[in-house]
Amino acid sequence: MPSGTSPTTTAIPTAAGVGLRSAHHDFFSRRPGAVPWLEVHSENFFAPDSVASRRLEQLRETYPLSLHGVGLSLGSADALNVEHLRKLRELVGRVRPGLVSEHLSWSSVDGRYLNDLLPLPYTEEAIDVISDRITATQDFLERRILIENVSSYLTYRSSSMTEWEFLTAVAERSGCGILLDINNIYVSATNHGFDPREYILGMPAHSVGEFHLAGHSEQLYEGHAVLVDTHDAPICEEVWTLFELALEHVGPRPVLIEWDARLPEAETLLDEARKAQHKLDAHRELAA
Repeated sequence: MPSGTSPTTTAIPTAAGVGLRSAHHDFFSRRPGAVPWLEVHSENFFAPDSVASRRLEQLRETYPLSLHGVGLSLGSADALNVEHLRKLRELVGRVRPGLVSEHLSWSSVDGRYLNDLLPLPYTEEAIDVISDRITATQDFLERRILIENVSSYLTYRSSSMTEWEFLTAVAERSGCGILLDINNIYVSATNHGFDPREYILGMPAHSVGEFHLAGHSEQLYEGHAVLVDTHDAPICEEVWTLFELALEHVGPRPVLIEWDARLPEAETLLDEARKAQHKLDAHRELAA
């Protein structure tokens, strides 16, 4: 890209992309167009002069990009981290992503950050807090963002509504879109005993802007089996079935394959993306 110029924003296509991890940078650099689009974790590219950022800007020339953040802690009672927001806005300006997303969660207390995306109590007060913070974030970035539902391993006695009712209210109040993570719904539903189909059918279709698909693992905790959103395995059949239901209810949207641990060869990611693309195409054929 010529010095002093900025890329134009390239919309994310309604197709199956993959999450880019550093181990696969070389593969996608050598294979322009191997997938329709790529998504990256925003915080890994905050340093504009880093090797990672330079490589991302090169990939941006051949792939539409989406930025997916994990560090804003939008549900925290702490003040918004303005320095974090500034770095995110600068990154958005550099790569002009088609989508920007964050999580329906909190991860900080008194300026100390936890290495997790923790769920919120589903209350009217929490709706007010996170909606105001999402609105402030969107104003700062001067763009709409998507908010993703997280997997959870605990619930709050104070909750007065379901997670899907809470997420819907937050989207309506703040004007944000929804990044619907199908694996997270399945993990949370299994852990807490609710119907994942009810969650998906409770989503406002017009607010959903992207789907995530991933694998998980089963772990024992005090003798009980718990599903954990480890992103280290192929997508299970139950999640594929829920994805088909989401397509019926919401319609086609950009869909992303996430794989973060025990990384396979890039071709394995492409195989998972092809499965998702096949389901997108089959849905379109049925709807035609």
